[in-house]
Amino acid sequence: YQRRVHGTLSECLFFFAMAKNEEIDPSAMQLDSEEAGWTAEQFNARARLLDNDIRVQKSEMARLTHEQMTSKEKLAENLEKVKLNKQLPYLVANVQELLDQDEYDEEEEDGANVDLDAHRGGKAIVLKTSTRKTIFNPVVGLVPASELKPNDLVGVNKDSYLVLD
Repeated sequence: YQRRVHGTLSECLFFFAMAKNEEIDPSAMQLDSEEAGWTAEQFNARARLLDNDIRVQKSEMARLTHEQMTSKEKLAENLEKVKLNKQLPYLVANVQELLDQDEYDEEEEDGANVDLDAHRGGKAIVLKTSTRKTIFNPVVGLVPASELKPNDLVGVNKDSYLVLD
């Protein structure tokens, strides 16, 4: 979207100098032929328009600065979460089976409780951990399922059992 700034360069210089309480250079204050016949009220109206434009631009700049800071904070939080999830110690596990979840789809049942993991498409994995637990995970993790095969030794997150290495 584009904003039209009201006023000419000479007006901007005039009001900028007035705002800073500086001396006005007469050579910079050459009025256009349109402005030459203006009354004091017309100049005051143009000054109010310029002030409003400045206020709107400042508020837009503040909003964008706030939005940028919020985005940077979210990015830092997400990077920290990734670092924590990839943090050692991993749990060692063996891949028992890779399952296609599409093969095992059953007819939808009418009921109040719906298991969203059961309706998720893609690959699922069955792992046997070094702590002798057998885990079914509907999501493989960070390693593509195409790179895994049964009896592969993998590193998994100790809490979520997602395959990390």
